[in-house]
Amino acid sequence: MTLIMGAVNVTPDSFSDGGRYLQAEAAIAHGLELVADGADILDIGGESTRPGAVRIDPALERERVLPVIRELAAAGAVVSVDTMHAETARAAVEAGARIINDVAGGLADQDMLRVAAECHVDLVISHWRGHSDDMYAHAQYTDVARDVVGELVDRMEAAAAAGIPPARIILDPGIGFAKHGSQNWDMLRGLPALVGVGPRVLVGTSRKRFLAELLEADGAGEATERRRDLATAVASVLAAQAGVWAVRVHDVAATRDALRVAAAWRG
Repeated sequence: MTLIMGAVNVTPDSFSDGGRYLQAEAAIAHGLELVADGADILDIGGESTRPGAVRIDPALERERVLPVIRELAAAGAVVSVDTMHAETARAAVEAGARIINDVAGGLADQDMLRVAAECHVDLVISHWRGHSDDMYAHAQYTDVARDVVGELVDRMEAAAAAGIPPARIILDPGIGFAKHGSQNWDMLRGLPALVGVGPRVLVGTSRKRFLAELLEADGAGEATERRRDLATAVASVLAAQAGVWAVRVHDVAATRDALRVAAAWRG
């Protein structure tokens, strides 16, 4: 069964739920709710990566996420830290995180691969071509799936050179990052090629702009959060059928139910 990673954004400005869980108490309660809903992993982030987001000081990021990680890990949750900062990653592991989820794939902080190797935890390497404020300027591909797979293989080799074995690497195609709407669909159709590389694959489509563009294209009105969550659940089932290890979502309960229906259908 494909695992479910529940997103907990301890931020004021994330594109979907920014500000709802900025206070540690609210974020911890939300994380526990996601576990009750069926989340296998909780991904805790303190810096928004929405399009146009401004970078924050790593000290502020740590101030936001460490109390949340500490409490959720102590409660028995499997915790991932969503960060591009190596020192935040190290501090998060010390607080109980078992996975480092770096949307920059080690390219934003030259110390990330070394820290991940020293911490002996799993590392999510995402496809990345630039920070949120200019990433779409780099959305130029010959063949999206082939180019993304090739660039992720390069990052996997860099991780191996830093001392991180393939068994501890998770690859993420970076849906929505430096990819325009149709390019995301091209990448999703190409998931089997990424799965075939070998390491586990994580996919996050949850509530993203390309889903809203699809839902609104027929003039059916605003792509509300509820509509985006339904579209996300469908996309997560299709990703699971392509062989991914886990999907990262905001609405864990809907995704759990959709995956269970798909599994029952397969028998």
